[in-house]
Amino acid sequence: MTHVFRTGFLAAATLAWSVSSPVANVGACSVDAMLVFDGSTSMAEISFETGPITRIVEARQAVRRAMPDIAPYRRIGLLVYGPGPKGACGNLDLRFGPIEGAAEPVIEAIDGLQPDGLTPLTDAVRRAAEVMEYRERPGVVVLVTDGNETCGGRPCELARQFRATARDLVVHVIGFRAEVDFFAWNNPEQDPLDGTTVASCLADQTGGLFVTTETVDELVAALQRTLGCPVIG
Repeated sequence: MTHVFRTGFLAAATLAWSVSSPVANVGACSVDAMLVFDGSTSMAEISFETGPITRIVEARQAVRRAMPDIAPYRRIGLLVYGPGPKGACGNLDLRFGPIEGAAEPVIEAIDGLQPDGLTPLTDAVRRAAEVMEYRERPGVVVLVTDGNETCGGRPCELARQFRATARDLVVHVIGFRAEVDFFAWNNPEQDPLDGTTVASCLADQTGGLFVTTETVDELVAALQRTLGCPVIG
């Protein structure tokens, strides 16, 4: 079953997370996770809503706040897409696979990220799953994106492949001020009548969460919810 949380839910839930986060209540997670982070050009854009503060600035703030509470309990890896020398759609930057104590490496990597390029999120999620050998072992992928696939990938098709071949893979999708380009030729699965990013298919087909966030607090809560260990009991 797909779980969809909208902005209002997360705003109300932020206080609860700050008071009692599940990651502080359980032992180490037995399932590794990969964080797939959007480093595309749009993360550095200034909008009417944000003024001089870009998405990447606030995303860095959220990562700094969330990761120290998450990393002690789960092995986490990081893959970034967008900037790099291989063309607008060719840069899938695997920073590291799942490791213990990943808070500082993740924070450092996101702090140093200079957004560029487009959004090959389908290939990025596929690569992250392969790093965890998803056909042989359980895993969690958390995708943070500010928009849609823009490199011709088909996330819904990938999600169906995961469902058919994965040992036990859950993909969570966090939209951070996500904008949908309904008519982009390089996003072939987008339904022009659906205002939701097509990346939600990845959560739909794998039992993950699809979360929309607009503020730093909401992004912190979403990262805690998806990367943190679940409450037991």
